[in-house]
Amino acid sequence: MLKKLDCLIRENENKEQAQKMSAYMKDRFIFAGIPKPKLKELIRPFLKETSKDKLDWELVFGLWDSDFREAQYIALEYLQKHHKELVPDDIENLKRLITRKSWWETVDTIDSFVGEILLKDQTLKDTVLDWANSDNIWLRRVAIDCQQEYKTDTDTDMLKKIIVANLGSDEFFINKAIGWSLRDYSKVNPVWVKTFVEEYRDKMAPLSIKEATKLL
Repeated sequence: MLKKLDCLIRENENKEQAQKMSAYMKDRFIFAGIPKPKLKELIRPFLKETSKDKLDWELVFGLWDSDFREAQYIALEYLQKHHKELVPDDIENLKRLITRKSWWETVDTIDSFVGEILLKDQTLKDTVLDWANSDNIWLRRVAIDCQQEYKTDTDTDMLKKIIVANLGSDEFFINKAIGWSLRDYSKVNPVWVKTFVEEYRDKMAPLSIKEATKLL
């Protein structure tokens, strides 16, 4: 299957488009030059063919190891199709993806998978709290944002601990994540977010405050 997908990517290579896509990602990755709408269309038969199979992590890791960034996008589309199969033990597999070939566009998809697993098994809170204090900024970003889809199920004690652990950072992706997580939660609990911002305003980056208060 990996060879088949690799051939699919190479057969649809567009070097001019690849340069533009790579430049947009600050030349961090090699692209074949397949826009996401077209990529989704191309892999539709693959997703249909594998929809009834069990989640295959070796396939996911194989795609992640591919030179082309589009292969990582395929891996995420595949995981999205199999997200209901994710179990607590898969948290380490997701950590492997988060910490390899890391950038916002893949990490910000994986955080929803982490959030889904965490909602199934609250014993993983300690793991996510550890991530919030990690040297790896992408694990920290996932810890901050993984509850974004929880709405009223948000564990505010946990969210507060995670955000407070990351205040004072000069890292753009951390400060942006703090703002986003607070902004999303403000949709269901604006009073909590307003109180948090008032309490920690002196320690929050201007970017975090700007994002957090957009809906207040």
